[in-house]
Amino acid sequence: MVSRTLVQTIEDNSEHISARIVRHLREDPRLEHLRSLPESELQDRAREVVKNLGHWLVAGHDGEIAQHYERLGRRRQEESIPLHELVHSLHILREHIVDFVREEGIGQSAFQLYAEEELEHLVGLFFDKAVYHAVRGYEGAMHQVAHAPHVDLRGGALA
Repeated sequence: MVSRTLVQTIEDNSEHISARIVRHLREDPRLEHLRSLPESELQDRAREVVKNLGHWLVAGHDGEIAQHYERLGRRRQEESIPLHELVHSLHILREHIVDFVREEGIGQSAFQLYAEEELEHLVGLFFDKAVYHAVRGYEGAMHQVAHAPHVDLRGGALA
């Protein structure tokens, strides 16, 4: 079981970590479209993950993760955010969470180092699921748009 202390430390510092994530998202030249989203949207998404990390890491939430990230993928497709930017933004979230744990230097004993490694592993698995489901949602939205009946300006459906 992952150290509750480590997870609590991350959640307690969610504002600080989220601010770093948003700064990175805003400054990354590979996120041209994503950074056009309102600051509040980026901050809310980052805070949501970091503040609720313990919840997401607990077994049995796979269905909830699937729904949440498929919805996010659909929303980003509807906002015309390129898929590679969505995936890269999730990688940035993971990177900053793991970096925070490493920077805190909590692991002084062998047990604490093991707990950090276990947390990194679980965070990696969570983000693997998040990316997979975000891509599924994104592709589902693309498929829906591609197969939607087209309407001409006179209001009639085109084949």
